Amino acid sequence: MNTLITINEIYYLIGVIVMLLVGMTLRDKGNPKRLTTALFWFLFGSVFLFSDLLVSSLGKPLAYRIIGVVVILLSLIAGFGLLSIGTYKQRSAEQRQASANQYGNWIFVPAILIPVVTVLCTLLLKGVAIGGVYLLDQKQLTLAALCVGCICAILAGWKLTGGTPLHAVRESRRLLDAIGWAAVLPQMLAMLGGVFVAAQTGKSVQQVVGLFVNPENRFMLIVIYCVGMALFTMIMGNAFAAFPVMTAGIALPFIIVGQHADPAPLVTIGMLAGYCGTLMTPMAANYNIVPAALLELKDKYQVIKVQIPTGITLLAANILLMYFIVFR
Repeated sequence: MNTLITINEIYYLIGVIVMLLVGMTLRDKGNPKRLTTALFWFLFGSVFLFSDLLVSSLGKPLAYRIIGVVVILLSLIAGFGLLSIGTYKQRSAEQRQASANQYGNWIFVPAILIPVVTVLCTLLLKGVAIGGVYLLDQKQLTLAALCVGCICAILAGWKLTGGTPLHAVRESRRLLDAIGWAAVLPQMLAMLGGVFVAAQTGKSVQQVVGLFVNPENRFMLIVIYCVGMALFTMIMGNAFAAFPVMTAGIALPFIIVGQHADPAPLVTIGMLAGYCGTLMTPMAANYNIVPAALLELKDKYQVIKVQIPTGITLLAANILLMYFIVFR
C-alpha cells in the first residue's frame, strides 16, 4: 500500500532545509570560517539527500563506506575547530521586549503544537488510509508525526507573527551556528551504540566482571550495574545506547539469571541509573550543551556543573532502591 508522507521524503525535506542553511552561510562574509562551516553542513545535509541514490547506484557496501568517510570528515572539521558563528540581523533588546509584550503567552503556541500534534498523529493515524493510501509512514509513524508537528508549528508561527517560513530557516541557521557540532552528536552516538551492539561488547563486559567480582555478592553486582550504566551513558551520551551493553553484560547473566532478580524493576531502575549519567556529561548534547548555547551562557558546561550533585544523589538512591526491591 502506498504512503502519502514517507520517512524518506522527510529526510529529503531535512536535506533541503540544511542546504538552504549552507547557501546562507556561504553568503555570510562576516563569518570568518564560512567555507568550512558551510562544508560541514553540506556534508551533513548530503547524507539525507543522497544516501538512497548512493545505495541504488553503488550498492550498500560502497555507499556505507562513503557515508563513513563523510562522518570522519565531519568529525575532523569539528575537532579542528573549523566551525564558526556567522552574523545575523537581530532586533534590539527593546524591540524584543515589545514583541514579547505584544504576543504574551501566545508565543509558546508553536512550541506546544509540536508535541501535541506528534502525539495525536501517532495515536490517531496508526493504520489510517484514504483511498488505499496511508497518510503517514506506518513503519516510522512517530518520526512522520513529528515532521507534521514541526510543519504545523512553523505555519502557526507564521500566522502569529506575520513572518515568513524563510524567517524560520534564517533563525534555524542562527541556532545551528550557536549549537555547532553538538547538533549532530545524537546521530553520531546512535551509530556508536549500534557498533557496540554489533561488536558484542556486552559479552566482553560480562567476562571482565566475572574476573574481578564475586557473582554471589548481590550488592556489589548492583553497584557495578548502576554505576556502569551511568558511566557508559556518560561516554555514549545516551542511556538507550548503554542499556543493551550493560544489561547483556551484567544484569542478565549475574543478577537476573544468577541471583533470580525480578527483571522488570531491575531494568527500569537500571535505565534511571543511566539517566543519572545523562545529567553529568557533555556527550548528552541535547540536554546539557544545547540549552547552554540557546541561553547564551558564558560557561557552556554550567548546566552540567549544576546537575552533578543531583546526578550523584539520584544514582546512590537508585542503587539502594534496586538492591531492596528486585530480589524475590
